Amino acid sequence: MLSCKYYSKDLMKCIFKKKFLLLFSIVHLANLAAESLSSDDWPNWRGPAYNGSMITSHYLPHDFSKSKGVKWKAQLPGPSAATPIVVGENVFVSSIAIDSSGSSPAIGELMALCYNRNDGGLAWSHNAGSGYRPSGDGFDYKLDSKSNYASPSPVSNGKFVVFFYGNGDLACFKMDGTRVWSRNIQKDYGNFCFQWTFSASPTFYQDRLYLAVLQRDEPVHGRGIKGADSYILCINPENGKTIWKVIRPSSAKKESLEAFGTIIPVNGQLVIAGGDVLTGHDPLNGVEMWRWGTWNPGHRQEWWRLVPSPVYGDGVLLVCAPKRAPVYAIRSGLVGNHGPKSGLIWNSSDKDDLTSDVPTPLFYENKFFILSDLKKSLSRVDPSTGEVEWCIDLPGKYKWRSSPSAGNGMIFVMNHNASILVVASETGKILNLAKMGEEYEDNVRSSVSISKGNLFIRTNKNLYCIE
Repeated sequence: MLSCKYYSKDLMKCIFKKKFLLLFSIVHLANLAAESLSSDDWPNWRGPAYNGSMITSHYLPHDFSKSKGVKWKAQLPGPSAATPIVVGENVFVSSIAIDSSGSSPAIGELMALCYNRNDGGLAWSHNAGSGYRPSGDGFDYKLDSKSNYASPSPVSNGKFVVFFYGNGDLACFKMDGTRVWSRNIQKDYGNFCFQWTFSASPTFYQDRLYLAVLQRDEPVHGRGIKGADSYILCINPENGKTIWKVIRPSSAKKESLEAFGTIIPVNGQLVIAGGDVLTGHDPLNGVEMWRWGTWNPGHRQEWWRLVPSPVYGDGVLLVCAPKRAPVYAIRSGLVGNHGPKSGLIWNSSDKDDLTSDVPTPLFYENKFFILSDLKKSLSRVDPSTGEVEWCIDLPGKYKWRSSPSAGNGMIFVMNHNASILVVASETGKILNLAKMGEEYEDNVRSSVSISKGNLFIRTNKNLYCIE
């Protein structure tokens, strides 16, 4: 065998490059193995890339209904806005038990459920609630008629699955259903100050669990405490203990301090929308690295609670101001404090349909897809210019408030009646309208999950696997 000195410089570069790529692949595979997640998993409510999309080699169904293409159907104990989470052979779902027949589960129980993805059989079920009821709360499992405590989606890193509930209960299980720990955030840090039922979903990032509680600073409807702070939590998933807790201040007023979105990891930072601003934080310590805003000049609007989470794609952060306010595209990589013009790439106007009060936008195939629940439209938008490339009207009388999902060249959107609209991502052509709910079913808010060629659809009463 020749020694290295007899190889050309180009050949040596090639050898070292291959060795580096091999080492990178080994490390990457080791990280995946440690987390036990695959690229086909849907480990949080916005999917593996935190943007609503799934890049998959599997074909996905589009011509389906309640009686066509159904691999299995499982009856659920009650309604929830939580999106199904799919990891390996497990489908995790949060739920409220509302069926009072029998003794278990009892009505109002907060349920953590795991179904087998192959046949829909119930693998395990736990009452995840502590029964904690803050003073002034006259309900067992909800604060308002629009949602319940099971609205947040579960989240998994492949080793653990964590369920969070709007009453502050946080419960962690192993994949086999073994309970690891549980705690209640309200009991630990004070009662929530929200007008509506709190429903932010937690986030797993780099084997740490994160949760933002962005709330008003005064009691509302007899709930909460005066002078309450908004804060971010970082939790060790191994034991449930808080690693750090940082205050996230805001100059917003009253309901405009409240936010229901999820922390989104972007380029090694944690991005959070709420309190009239968008902020980026260091995941190691929670320190705020930058702040952008506001979409509420002078914080004059006091009733602008924020529901959508931010979404990232092609160097652009998209944030939706509430009610009928515009959508804003912000340049990523900001440092320090920025006013509403600094870092702004574009924002929508009253002339187009780009606004979203509830749904979180989708990023797929290098485009943003914005579902307007107020104008009943779905638009494909260029990230760098804000140009609307196509826009379609959404059919029917029911509201379209579920956040869109995408894969295999198709977008899947669900309305309050659990009808699924399938749209071609390239052209906007409607491929199917599948009525998956009961005739008068209403207020379905879950998003469609995608994994290994299957769609997972949650209605108020059933969990479907479509093949």
